[in-house]
Amino acid sequence: MKAKYIRVSTAEQNIHRQEERGVEQFVDKCSGSIPFNERPSAKRLLSAIDRGDIKEVQVKSIDRLGRNTLDILTTIRELTDRGIAVVSQKEGLSTIIDGKVNPVANLIISIMATLSEFELEQIKERQREGIERAKQRGVYTSNGGSRSLTSKQFLSKSKNALCAKHLINGESIRRAAKLSGVSNATALKVKKHLSAL
Repeated sequence: MKAKYIRVSTAEQNIHRQEERGVEQFVDKCSGSIPFNERPSAKRLLSAIDRGDIKEVQVKSIDRLGRNTLDILTTIRELTDRGIAVVSQKEGLSTIIDGKVNPVANLIISIMATLSEFELEQIKERQREGIERAKQRGVYTSNGGSRSLTSKQFLSKSKNALCAKHLINGESIRRAAKLSGVSNATALKVKKHLSAL
């Protein structure tokens, strides 16, 4: 049986882009820096593999397995050693073809895993630089965000105000976010601020 492993970094992120019909899905909403075998759904996937229920694990892309090169390669090696093919759809790779280990896929996956870890380090570096600039401007607080706004101030922002209007008119959080051009997370904040008024 085939399985699809899906990972998104936050609970607010949409998994629909990674979903697939006709296969059992294992979804984790966590950072890619958490080792694969410590994630709740990854653990369930590994248990299903141990029972012999799964013969192929599909992922949208290699970075869904993780953001740490060693962890990605260890996970793939462990699965391949058990005779489980890891199929990365974006890169068009399978670690096992016709029952044989695919050395080209393993080479490319090693490169992709290294790039994934490099990208994570770049993201962290940009975040650190952004925090430093925010501190210099005096708009950084200890919780990592900008100055705390009152509900009235938060809702007075044009897009937030538009989102609030749609929520008041009975739209769902997702629909209100789409109509007002804000993220689902911001729409959720708008709803919380509305209830605080």
